[in-house]
Amino acid sequence: MTYVVTDNCIACKYTDCVEVCPVDCFYEGENTLVIHPDECIDCGVCEPECPADAIRPDTDPEMDKWVEFNRKYAEIWPVIVTKKDPMPGHEERDGETGKLEKYFSEEPGEGG
Repeated sequence: MTYVVTDNCIACKYTDCVEVCPVDCFYEGENTLVIHPDECIDCGVCEPECPADAIRPDTDPEMDKWVEFNRKYAEIWPVIVTKKDPMPGHEERDGETGKLEKYFSEEPGEGG
């Protein structure tokens, strides 16, 4: 099992999760985070830290696409280990549907 970040992180990008990760497997895009599924040790400490409920175990239904999504971008984005402020407007975007199609950017974040 591994944990993955899903589309509710997009345009919110809370980073509470990165500080509790014991293996630094979070990677930062311009407007979302991902978890490298091959580096995740399945400890689950990140899941309850996410205010947007965007971190899910890969055993949840229909998570295969998110495992591949997380793997793809973890390979090209910089690692993030330090908490940062969420994105402007995160309150309005939290829970919005269709965020992948509406807002997702493939651009890397700053990391750090």
